Amino acid sequence: MWLPSLSFICSSFFIIYVGHSIFSLARLFFLPACEPGERCIKYYLHHKPKLKLVTYASVNPIPKTVRDQLYIGEISPFSYTEEFEKVLNIKLPEKTVKNGTLFFHLFILDESVNLKKWNDLVSWRDHVYTRLPITSFQIPKMSTFDLLKGGESHMFQVPVTHIKKEIGFNVLTGVKEFPAKEIPVELYRLVKEAQDGSILPLLYYDFLNDRIDHLEQITEETPLNFQIRLKYTPINIGKLRLMIHTEAALKSLKMYGVSDKDMDQLKGVFADTNIYLLVVTLFVSSVHLLFDFLALKNDVKFWRSRTTLAGLSLRSVLWRAFSQTVIVMYLFDEEASILVLGPAVVSGIIEFWKVQKVIPVDWKKMKLKKVQLTAEEKMTRLIDAEGMKYLSYILYPLCIAGAIYSLFYQQYKSWYSWLIHSLVNGVYAFGFLFMLPQLFINYKLKSVAHLPWKSFMYKAFNTFIDDLFAFIITMPTAHRLACFRDDVIFIIYLYQRWLYPVDKSRIDESSHLKIE
Repeated sequence: MWLPSLSFICSSFFIIYVGHSIFSLARLFFLPACEPGERCIKYYLHHKPKLKLVTYASVNPIPKTVRDQLYIGEISPFSYTEEFEKVLNIKLPEKTVKNGTLFFHLFILDESVNLKKWNDLVSWRDHVYTRLPITSFQIPKMSTFDLLKGGESHMFQVPVTHIKKEIGFNVLTGVKEFPAKEIPVELYRLVKEAQDGSILPLLYYDFLNDRIDHLEQITEETPLNFQIRLKYTPINIGKLRLMIHTEAALKSLKMYGVSDKDMDQLKGVFADTNIYLLVVTLFVSSVHLLFDFLALKNDVKFWRSRTTLAGLSLRSVLWRAFSQTVIVMYLFDEEASILVLGPAVVSGIIEFWKVQKVIPVDWKKMKLKKVQLTAEEKMTRLIDAEGMKYLSYILYPLCIAGAIYSLFYQQYKSWYSWLIHSLVNGVYAFGFLFMLPQLFINYKLKSVAHLPWKSFMYKAFNTFIDDLFAFIITMPTAHRLACFRDDVIFIIYLYQRWLYPVDKSRIDESSHLKIE
């Protein structure tokens, strides 16, 4: 009787969960229809009214005095069906310049209403209003300098005021009416009733496009008449609901310690990606996670059950552990997102676990265990050493030359930063060459039976998936190029698997392990 394995059960439940999530996501784009006999509420924009924008700024969230009510300007008419950008000039208050705050206020009302004063706008019933902070306290970026000429690395530890150079907002369009009993819950906080009983325009501050890159530090050189780009984009019901759900999810993640930079990376995935590509990305990322789990499971299973190292490159295992350590140190130095850093740390732990499998350590006595090598293992190490010898003639001079060149022509935050960048450049640019000894061993033995093919294939699929993420998730350029570099190696491995049909018995037969 066939019984499903644990991997099959977990994979099945995971696929069902992903399918349900994508179905729930698709439902956001369909507003419940008004059934006959049910009460429906008209949407204010259904009659295509003429509107205008009135903008203010203030030091306090709610300006308490006339002096704090800084009138910016009016945009009339406001064409809410088309995207537009408008440059606004804001005179920065003295409190804001001296490490203070600043808030932006936006009113939408009928163009025929001749109101500009703050108190008149607030008291007018048929208006829509939103407020957002346009300053943020951030630690300035660390400066770089020429290491040979000397200089000073300024490491700021105290957060100072940064102001947003760009802010965005959206208004819901394309809706005629809402069913009174089935207004989506997430829209309640945006709903406001007009005098005629209709729902006023749903105004949403573009949370996903509020990015760290839009911040500029306020210094002595910052002009008091600061220019801010106001961006407007009409939005449909599906994307509005998706953005509200995403905002709630990201804010809940921040409560668990997720940094602003990681939040910014996640915002970019949702804000900078076409909605159809986003759905594909969510599905593909789920498959990527599943393959990661299966690859890890099979990799651990392979190495735990391994009783011989015949056919496996010891130097490739050691190199992968070293290179993964350098990559993690580089990502920390570059303050990379946890989306990139997290998987790198996990990979490093696994690689070091493999090292203690090929070089066993007696942890009680803290010394290396003596290992008796079989004839097949000795032959493998001879081939491994031969392949590594050929690489060393080219690899080491190139790495040293690259480090010297960067020292003369590039700037770094410190000598440590130069050392890490030089090492990681060698890893990224030439690191794939350290995979060649394993290919050389396969070629000499005319066999690939010694490789963990289940784990290998899952990793191969994930490597091609990483190519997609390289365009979506912000990461250091060198790390992005490394994603495409790995594709070449995997293709060669697949070619060798086709070239040398697997004969599982060969690994246990010393007579078959001969150099040709």
